[in-house]
Amino acid sequence: MMNKYWLTLTACAVAVTANAQKKTLTAQDYARAESFMGYNTSKFVDNLISQPNWLAGDQFWYTKKSAKGTENYLVDPVKKTKTLTTAYGSDSSPAAGRRRGNEVISPDGKKAILIKDYNLYVKDVASGKLTQLTTDGIKDYGYATDNAGWKHSNAPILRWSPDSKKIATFQQDQRNSNDMYLVTTNVGAPKLEAWKYPLPGDKQIPTIRRVIIDIENPKVISLNIPADPHRATLSDDISSSGTFDDIDWKADGTELAFVSTSRDHKNEKFRIANATTGSVRDVFEETVKTQYESGQGEINWRYLPDSKEIIWYSERDDWGHLYLYDATTGTVKNQITKGNWVLTRLIKVDQKSRTLYFMASGLDKINPYFEHFYKIGFDGKNLTDLTPEPGNHEVRLSPSEKYFIDSFSQPDVPAVMVYREINGKLVTPIEKTDVSRLAATGWKAPTPISVKAGDNKTDIYGLVFTPTKMDAGKKYPVIDYIYPGPQGGSVGNWGFAASRGDHQALAELGFIVVLMEGTSNPNRSKSFHDMSYGNMAINTLPDQITAIKQLATKYPIDTTKVGIWGHSGGGFATAAAMFRYPDFFKVGIAESGNHDNRNYEDDWGERYNGLAENADYEAQANQNYAKNLKGKLMLVHGMMDDNVPPYNTLLVVEALEKANKSFDLVIFPNSAHGYGSYSPYMMRRRWDYFVQHLLNAEPPKDYKMQGTVIQ
Repeated sequence: MMNKYWLTLTACAVAVTANAQKKTLTAQDYARAESFMGYNTSKFVDNLISQPNWLAGDQFWYTKKSAKGTENYLVDPVKKTKTLTTAYGSDSSPAAGRRRGNEVISPDGKKAILIKDYNLYVKDVASGKLTQLTTDGIKDYGYATDNAGWKHSNAPILRWSPDSKKIATFQQDQRNSNDMYLVTTNVGAPKLEAWKYPLPGDKQIPTIRRVIIDIENPKVISLNIPADPHRATLSDDISSSGTFDDIDWKADGTELAFVSTSRDHKNEKFRIANATTGSVRDVFEETVKTQYESGQGEINWRYLPDSKEIIWYSERDDWGHLYLYDATTGTVKNQITKGNWVLTRLIKVDQKSRTLYFMASGLDKINPYFEHFYKIGFDGKNLTDLTPEPGNHEVRLSPSEKYFIDSFSQPDVPAVMVYREINGKLVTPIEKTDVSRLAATGWKAPTPISVKAGDNKTDIYGLVFTPTKMDAGKKYPVIDYIYPGPQGGSVGNWGFAASRGDHQALAELGFIVVLMEGTSNPNRSKSFHDMSYGNMAINTLPDQITAIKQLATKYPIDTTKVGIWGHSGGGFATAAAMFRYPDFFKVGIAESGNHDNRNYEDDWGERYNGLAENADYEAQANQNYAKNLKGKLMLVHGMMDDNVPPYNTLLVVEALEKANKSFDLVIFPNSAHGYGSYSPYMMRRRWDYFVQHLLNAEPPKDYKMQGTVIQ
């Protein structure tokens, strides 16, 4: 009896000691962490400016915000001056684009196109008079509709001819495409949401029958080619630019150049149509082994009918470059850009001087992701860096395109903004972002880093966020924020930002936070981007693991306490990390993940994985590995997610239950892919989860975030 008594007392003492050692975070700790969020840091950043308000002669005025309040300045390129002014009021620059609600305005501003009952109408802007343009549009076979896959808006997708007399558009056939269903949560009968949402492997996907419509004498001219798959050279989103993608009109409206993309993105056909007869001439085609893309986020090909030439983007030499084609013969005249770097965006084509102006990455000695603004001749000669300062440059051309505003920065170096002539010559400095008041609060920037990838030879780059106050000799749990792409990466924009999400805020709670651009993320070589082609379940995870191990030799990282989280593709990657590397990743939060790409829209998987008959989608599905879970996993999803349907997460939930695994689940009954007004709640739950299970501490109960966080 005495031995049992002492054993009981000993057990109680151990429990009391353990509880006494468990750290408790207070509401004040969370409030301090929240002070590092963007909605709190922005007020301490000075010399931020509004959008430029352009005036005649490429002058512009802007508003500057600082500790002194707001001031307006006028920039004059002729006088090469920036002067304080009181002549202008608040920012009144017009909204970009030619959309007005669900209407598309003509270049001359006199006409607008809209959809009504699956058909197109033209409206006289002055009188409001409607004229019907098409008559055979029906449900699931309507004109200019923008409702395939995860997009379903009422705005028409089309491209006006420069003379405002014709439009290029399509009749979208979804009659045999599968439906997706979501159900609202409410008191009383739920509402069923149903729309066309094709999946990888579906026999039928939406197709587009290309047409040209004469507006002045209403007539529909069908192009004499079979219907194309609902695809574009960047994705299946054939309206990523706000208009009809992969279309380029001849100035007089007599010809239309366009590109037809195969379902698997491996074949591109460059074509030119006669806008009067609808006859189509195939000029050339390009076929690749994995997937073709016409740029890094923007379409970079151009049709130059005056010189009967085509500027074409290709990665045929393993790097994204421009080629000059003969539009008559379809043969290559010469390669324009060349080298171990990537042309990301073609900005301006000066046909008179035969000069191209473009953004490119890979030539800055500090970081291959930093973009600069360049010019080069059509002949590939005289490559010139118009923005030679180190850093990531963002440029905005003036209305005449004779000047440009250049803003350059680095993740840890605030932005400098200048006005330049198109040849790169400085006109006048504009502003320099001042973070001295922010730094005085204890803020610090993240640290850019470079390590080796999972292959132990490829350089990869990222950011590290550490607590502003670190204890000597202490090791910190690490949180890996992941977005595996392949169309994007974890870091995103490489310019300066006072706050990036809640990464520094999490660090302030007692973590080291890591963001890595892994292999298969874009803006590097073609072979780099294709490293996970055919097996997206790789998710850059070998790179993440190797990076954290390397960083642990430079930072006080406890590699026995590794957490990971991500949203969308990052949710997919997080669950894969917890299931495939359960001895390395101990705590994970998978938000809105596309855990089985057979349950996500067709183009995503078929672009980066290949067609279902050629890729093993089953082997990549997260639910098949749920039984391997060892650590703590939180799954999150919005039940009205029309991008990544919630059934992706529910498949993993069911698999975990079958495997008798404990896990946590947060659902937002009426939220879409992002959580909208519930985003602050989700952020607090994320903090709590890492504090409890990675820091082994007690969070404050039901802390209420004071700011608005929209994902």
